[in-house]
Amino acid sequence: MKTVRIQILALAATAVALAAVSLGIGYWLHSDAGRISASPWSVVTPAGTERRAENRKPLYYQDPDGKPDYSPTPKKTAAGRDFKPIYADAASAMASKPAGAGKILYYRNPMGLPDTSPVPKKDSMGMDYIPVHEGEDETGVVSVSPARLQMLGVRTAPVEQRSSLAHAIRATGTIQADESKQAVVTTKFDVVVEKLLVSTTGAQVRAGQPLARVWIDTPDTTMQRGPDVITRQIDYVVALQDKNPTEIAQTASVLRQYGIPESAIAEIRRTGRATRSVTIVAPRSGVIVEKTAIEGMHFNTGDPLFKIADLSTVWVLADVQEQDLGDVRSGQRANIAFVAYPGRTFSGRVDFVYPTMLAATRTGRVRIVLPNPNLALRESMYANVEIEAAATPAGDVLVVPDSAILDNGVSQTVLVVRGQGRFAPRAVKVGAHGEGYTQILSGLKPGEQVVVGANFLIDAESNLRAALQSFTAGQTKNTAGAKP
Repeated sequence: MKTVRIQILALAATAVALAAVSLGIGYWLHSDAGRISASPWSVVTPAGTERRAENRKPLYYQDPDGKPDYSPTPKKTAAGRDFKPIYADAASAMASKPAGAGKILYYRNPMGLPDTSPVPKKDSMGMDYIPVHEGEDETGVVSVSPARLQMLGVRTAPVEQRSSLAHAIRATGTIQADESKQAVVTTKFDVVVEKLLVSTTGAQVRAGQPLARVWIDTPDTTMQRGPDVITRQIDYVVALQDKNPTEIAQTASVLRQYGIPESAIAEIRRTGRATRSVTIVAPRSGVIVEKTAIEGMHFNTGDPLFKIADLSTVWVLADVQEQDLGDVRSGQRANIAFVAYPGRTFSGRVDFVYPTMLAATRTGRVRIVLPNPNLALRESMYANVEIEAAATPAGDVLVVPDSAILDNGVSQTVLVVRGQGRFAPRAVKVGAHGEGYTQILSGLKPGEQVVVGANFLIDAESNLRAALQSFTAGQTKNTAGAKP
């Protein structure tokens, strides 16, 4: 029994020694990074995958579509998709040298901080600094961290190419009657108004409708005013009696030139006698806008009795600012709103641009023809006018949203997206404005991305960083120059 016990203890000691040797060999193989990249002693899970000893933690999370939207914690998109985690090795891969790039000049902070290094290094989160290669223009480039981008609410938009750019020219104006559709009712002889057949202003009349009956007042022969209309009527009666067609036509034409209506001529032809009572009729359809005739009143030759205006179309006389006059053309569409009809818009066309300016207001007058079939629009109504004008000549134009322009009053700048939270300021030359866009004459190319939201915050932040850097540099210089 004693011999058996000794053999068992010897076997156990041998097994322990073999285990120790095996563990030592495994440790040596695992630590030898020059020849073996992975330990053969990795634990295999039931699913057949390796469980790494290192538990990786994401540095940050990015939009699943690659948009410049980042989060330090897990997040979902509006559609419910998870943001993808970005690990240290992936962030380092992003910073690898691109094909064809020059030598590395320096390394910049991956989170956009104003910190550079001449040699590779990592930040406090373990992210590698990003190399800046020869040929990459980083002058003035602003770097913003993903968290800062999200907090600022940075939005971008592409530089677009359009066939044209339009804008609305705004002006104010008032309604006036169409001058080409007005008529003044007068007589070519002295009269006394016997009876008014249309006695109110604003009444609608049609062409040929009787307006008033007047009595012809024979002028004093001592005034040597020539033959009166009664004499002309007698000439017509004589021609009728002589049955001379030529004389009849000539004398009837003279009566028409004197303004004797056809009804009065027919009455003379029927009775064979001259008449002093004549009915005045409307020369055109429209509205009585002025009425000076009163029963019993005497009117001399040429004095107005009525003024008739056709209001089926009206004019809007708009006062356009001097800087916009060059873009106004005949035939352009105009949308007009009136205080009397809130919420309604009336459409018309530019008919004429007056060749004069109003010196007191520095505006030019534009005439717009506006249909008025229901006579809802009245003279002297106040109007707000928008004229649809072309801001640029026909042809392709390069445009960006108005909000992309940083204008200091002297120059215009945009922030161009360079990727990885970098934004480069770019001086541009701008042209016309319209439809919420600004024409770019030089400085940008189609397809480039520019910042359209929070760009002024990025600009302010970059200026603040520059000021702090200058301040720090000044302090360092003063400290270095100080005597101990």
